[in-house]
Amino acid sequence: MEFTSLGDMTARASALGAGPLLMLVCEDEVEIRSSLEHHLAAGYPDVILATPPGVTLPGPAPEGVHHLILPQRPDDMAATCVNALIPARPSGAWTAWCHNAEYLFHPFAETRRIGEAMAFCVEERRDAILTFTVDLYAGTPDGNGVDLAETWMDEAGYYALARPGPDGAKDRQLDVFGGLRWRFEEHVPEDRRRIDRVAMFRARPDLRLTPDHRMTDEEMNTYACPWHHSLTACTASFRAAKALATNPGSRWAIDAFRWDGSVRFEWRAQQLMDLGLMEPGQWF
Repeated sequence: MEFTSLGDMTARASALGAGPLLMLVCEDEVEIRSSLEHHLAAGYPDVILATPPGVTLPGPAPEGVHHLILPQRPDDMAATCVNALIPARPSGAWTAWCHNAEYLFHPFAETRRIGEAMAFCVEERRDAILTFTVDLYAGTPDGNGVDLAETWMDEAGYYALARPGPDGAKDRQLDVFGGLRWRFEEHVPEDRRRIDRVAMFRARPDLRLTPDHRMTDEEMNTYACPWHHSLTACTASFRAAKALATNPGSRWAIDAFRWDGSVRFEWRAQQLMDLGLMEPGQWF
């Protein structure tokens, strides 16, 4: 299926049904194919590729992949595209999103598909899966900072602060930091340094994704339910590395992305769980 605008997608995407659906927001042409292949293998039956002018898809789309052609690049591209999709989804349908050169990992992804994780969350009365961004990077910022054959990540340097609200700290919500955005924060705008986002949620008509990648339903922004730990996920992302390696203000100031806290990324969910970056909750 092909959508020629955001309005066209809102009007017709309900035909895709109520199964898990991923929106892949393609900001450029870097690693669109590998991002798509990763998520199809994870078990998403339908994927919408959103592309602005100037971004070309790498060959014919496989079955289950749909193309959203944006006539122009919108501000807050991810939030704009996701919020146009939400009204077209059946109420309660799981909807996920990420950018190109990003890869969503859920607990036990080596042996369990994403639909199983989402079904477990429904049993736990959870309508969203909080997701932490793990910055991936090549050893040096040469080129565009992306290297799938020799990929690195930070195993240390992550921390969380209580999220402030109008009457004190918000219940079960944290602002989480770490990775390249923390180590090179002088090159990252303050409002883009957090690594927590809600990347998977159950759609309903009144719901919206905010520009800072939280949901308008505050309970969806929590890391756990009131009675026990909840399942969380990770977005392994080259997005920060791409920006730092290509932006004129940072590319000449950074000699290397690797540091003493770097480890090779193994492309396994188990590694992220072992490092404490992803929580299986009560799912065993």
